[in-house]
Amino acid sequence: MKVSRVPDLHSVHLWIFLLLFLFNMADPWRECMDHCVEVTKQAGKLIREALEKDIAVKQKSSPVDLVTETDQKVEQLIISSIKEKYPTHSFIGEESVAAGASSILTDNPTWIIDPVDGTTNFVHRFPFVSVSIGFTVNKEIEFGIVYSCIEDKLYTARKGKGAFCNGVPIKVSGQEDITQSLVLTEMGFKKDPEHFKIMMGNIKTILSIPVHGIRSPGSAAVNMCLVACGSADAYYHIGIHCWDMAGGAAVITEAGGVIMDISGGPFDLMSRRLIVASSAAIAERIAKEITEFPCRRDDTDS
Repeated sequence: MKVSRVPDLHSVHLWIFLLLFLFNMADPWRECMDHCVEVTKQAGKLIREALEKDIAVKQKSSPVDLVTETDQKVEQLIISSIKEKYPTHSFIGEESVAAGASSILTDNPTWIIDPVDGTTNFVHRFPFVSVSIGFTVNKEIEFGIVYSCIEDKLYTARKGKGAFCNGVPIKVSGQEDITQSLVLTEMGFKKDPEHFKIMMGNIKTILSIPVHGIRSPGSAAVNMCLVACGSADAYYHIGIHCWDMAGGAAVITEAGGVIMDISGGPFDLMSRRLIVASSAAIAERIAKEITEFPCRRDDTDS
């Protein structure tokens, strides 16, 4: 009678190690994303706790460009946690750049971080505040995470793996008729009066198409996720930054949406402008209707 040989413990451990190694080779950034999810949740908890206290506010470039101690603490938390685990990776963070760090995007694995997207909302306790993190390799977005922490909605997306909200798959509305769409944008103070005039003129133009309406939730990353999950049909913006867009760009793409430059050309993460939409038809119509105004690129150190 033949007795089957029971593998020894060393062999079992060896096979497990080999399988894990092959799995990680096939999906090299999975561990990075898993770590990012955990640190994003910690950041969201810090923001929620800060909302229960007095909020000290400072100005950056203008009376409406605000920063709080929480912005800085959250960015420090995220960067220190990631840097400890991945010391060779690069970082572009909103508050780091404001303090003089470079915002040049390279081929190196790079974490693009907005610690509190919607700082004005945070200051006023308006409930659309998010932590937004995008991860790039060779200047391409590999994954993105947006945590709308007051709503407790965690949006995640990995290249080729789909988009999710709290683990549930999400998809854009698929709307192709702009007259049946809800459009998002943001409006605010502009130093250049001509830029202000163009911004307000674009809103009038879109409303006059007509569309069902325009909304301004106050967080670029949340806006992109609202389109990604079908709650809105388009979002356009001129004058935002790569840290506003990187996390949401992954989510909208993996949710089946369209993302492009406001000129109608390919999306450029460092260009400070974008259109996202549920369909190419709506994105192209918005690109045709709106007027551009110039803003300095994020990858220009001067």
